[in-house]
Amino acid sequence: MKPTLFLLAAGMGSRYGGLKQLDELGPHGETIMDYSIYDAINAGFGKLVFVIRKDFEDDFRRIVLSKYEGHIPCELVFQSLDALPEGFTCPEGRTKPWGTNHALMMGASVINEPFAVLNCDDFYDRDAFRVMGKWLSELPEGSTGKYAMVGFRVGNTLSESGTVSRGVCENDEHHHLTSVVERTKIQRFDGVVKYLDDDNETWVEIPDTTPVSMNFWGFTPDYFKHSEEYFKAFLSDPKNMENLKSEFFIPLMVDKLIHDGTATCEVLDTTSKWFGVTYPEDRPDVVAKFQKLADEGVYPAKMF
Repeated sequence: MKPTLFLLAAGMGSRYGGLKQLDELGPHGETIMDYSIYDAINAGFGKLVFVIRKDFEDDFRRIVLSKYEGHIPCELVFQSLDALPEGFTCPEGRTKPWGTNHALMMGASVINEPFAVLNCDDFYDRDAFRVMGKWLSELPEGSTGKYAMVGFRVGNTLSESGTVSRGVCENDEHHHLTSVVERTKIQRFDGVVKYLDDDNETWVEIPDTTPVSMNFWGFTPDYFKHSEEYFKAFLSDPKNMENLKSEFFIPLMVDKLIHDGTATCEVLDTTSKWFGVTYPEDRPDVVAKFQKLADEGVYPAKMF
């Protein structure tokens, strides 16, 4: 069975402004999502699942799905603030979505095969899809608790326009992830990469080669059930309900499962270099990079 690609498309680009998922950055009007889906199809993925906001459904079907449906099967699922386990209600005043792992949980009803999950506003590059597609396709049938992550070097994932959020990783001699911690502010200062620690006061230096998660994960379907159980624990913690901006991140879930011994997560090496539009100032550089890829013949003039 071919793996599925699950695309996180529910969020607005708060730092960039507007629906950057639909920004035409390529020389023929391509979006970043177009490149990801083209590379995924060529890497052997057999289905697309998008998680979006329900109020965006009509426009999304018209503008986005209509492009891909003739090339690969597509499904839509929806993230909402009140999509919570029985017995829990959304705190009054909360407007922020519950985070990437909550968005991922919305796919449980339509995904029964190994799958990859990623952001649709990041350019991951072709080799990242190749290594993940190969890894998922080679899993023995019925596998559980075997997960993977495409590891990028932090120095290759920064914006010159401000801080970025990354899952900072450590792995063992078997290339299995031993920890991943979401750092929401990472930036280069005078040539040195640093992240802002939990106290929001101390900047901690890390090497350029430190592996980071760019939210490109591979899972077996048992991940949904583990997420459902742990989300209940997350919501039962008063500090997560009192903080109207608390989020249930994918790295938080993966970190728990590897420390429990429930799962392993292999860090997949890749020659790919990430880029994306985190801030409006990043846009011209991204447009230039896509033009260069087109000039070199890496992508055809018409992908879809």
